[in-house]
Amino acid sequence: MASDENPAAGPEFDWEKALDEAPVSPPAERPPAKSQDKGAVPEGREEGIPNLTLLLDIPLEITAELGRARMIVNDLLQLGQGSVIELNKLAGEPLEILVNQKLIARGEVVVVNEKFGIRLTDILSPLERIKQLG
Repeated sequence: MASDENPAAGPEFDWEKALDEAPVSPPAERPPAKSQDKGAVPEGREEGIPNLTLLLDIPLEITAELGRARMIVNDLLQLGQGSVIELNKLAGEPLEILVNQKLIARGEVVVVNEKFGIRLTDILSPLERIKQLG
C-alpha cells in the first residue's frame, strides 16, 4: 500500500474543537477517587463529563530527561568511575519531563532535603499533549 492512512477512519478528529466544547471542572470540584472500591461500577456522567475514576489508577512511566548522547559500544565499554559523558544540552537548559515517552513539560533541577527534584517551569497545553498521542 502506498499510504499508511486508514480510509475507514474518516476525517481527522478536531481535538481543538472538542477541547473547547468540553467543560472541565476544577480539581477541587471533582469527586474523590474510590481506589479501595475496585469492583464498583462508575457513576456515569457528572454534569456532562464522563466519570474518569477508572483512569485514576492507571500507572504511568515518568521520565526526567537531562539530555541525550550517542556512543559506539567500544566507547561505552571504556567508561569508568569519574568518566564524563557529554550531553546534547547546555548547562542551565531546562530538562524535559516525559510521560510514557511523550513530552508534557519542562523544568529545572532543584534540591529538597538533600534529594533531587524538578520544578516545572513550562507545561504543554492540553491540545499540544493530545496532538502528540496521534
